[in-house]
Amino acid sequence: MHLNVMKSGRSTLRTALLASVLVPVLSSAVLAFDTRARAAYVIDQGTNTVLLSKNAETPLPPASMSKLMTLYVAFEAVRDGLLSMEERLPVSQHAMSYKGSTMFLDTQDRVKVADLLRGIIVLSGNDACVVIAEALSSDGTEAGFARLMTRRAREMGMMDSTFTNSNGWPDPGHRMSARDLAILANRLIEDFPEFYPMFAEREFEFDGRAPSNVRNRNPLLRLDIGADGLKTGHTEEAGYGLVGSAKQGDRRVVFVLSGLDTTRTRAEEAESIVNWSFRQFAKKTIARKGQAVEQAEVWMGNAPTVGLVPNEDIEILLPALSGDEVKAEVVYTGPITAPIQAGQQLAELVVHPTDLPEMRIPLVAQQDVATGGFPVRVMTAARILITRFLSGPEGTL
Repeated sequence: MHLNVMKSGRSTLRTALLASVLVPVLSSAVLAFDTRARAAYVIDQGTNTVLLSKNAETPLPPASMSKLMTLYVAFEAVRDGLLSMEERLPVSQHAMSYKGSTMFLDTQDRVKVADLLRGIIVLSGNDACVVIAEALSSDGTEAGFARLMTRRAREMGMMDSTFTNSNGWPDPGHRMSARDLAILANRLIEDFPEFYPMFAEREFEFDGRAPSNVRNRNPLLRLDIGADGLKTGHTEEAGYGLVGSAKQGDRRVVFVLSGLDTTRTRAEEAESIVNWSFRQFAKKTIARKGQAVEQAEVWMGNAPTVGLVPNEDIEILLPALSGDEVKAEVVYTGPITAPIQAGQQLAELVVHPTDLPEMRIPLVAQQDVATGGFPVRVMTAARILITRFLSGPEGTL
């Protein structure tokens, strides 16, 4: 992989501006996926590259996909010791009253937290959500837990999400965007690796009381494409949706589809999204940790330049059929005044992948550069005088 780097400092501003005209713009002709979903969002997790965005920030009814937020709060509670997986929780009349997809719980039950979590993930149990909600709510109500969900979502950067219940039951005020669902899915995968394997479980039989509701509704789990989560959803208002994730090799994609017409369309669209994400894009390393991408000019230092390096290997996603050259530019305000400390951020590497949004990566000093001694100061002053003399009476550079 060849990185074609252009330096953009004060003295090379004209070159940088000219180069920016040559940067390829986001193209829809080659890589676009024409989804039938009302809203969609696809992201490559490792590189944080958005591969598809359609109505992604529009708050829409999320149906059972919002159960992922109930699960996230529940996982936090287990992690923090507020719940234990073996603890048994009572079932209220309110929880039992929910229809739709349920575990068929009744008020005589006391159900283990582990079973409730699997009941939510695999069986999409509306009643199981409420049992968890009432146990964790500060006032013991589902409504109180919904307020907690909304507050926690805001703290996680999910600004297009508002919850009025724990399970996605239709309500005008219960909304999430596709982007927020992707943020949530990504956090579940990264924050709770110990619980995430439950999302790949295909069946869960609870107490033998609902033989017709034992299978995970995620249509991708039975295909050999690396799918291992997360949650389907459906109401008449929301249509059919899916928050999904799949891993192939060292790459993982997270995607959200919402507003599809049928279960078959949802299954077809989800499979196509996964195949497109892995076949049309490839991850490539364009710079190595600690290796200089560019040399920046130094002012009044004991060295004329300092190496600009990334703090970690830079991996980006590129169209699979693209060439080996990637356009990029190093942007900094220079020359940089000494003293400079190794690891000090000095610049940005702006990468322009073909047909994808630009990326901005911080670059730091490769080594210390101390302030120069008396000879350096004399030579610097002389250079300034000569430059001003050659620039004319205005003294412009």
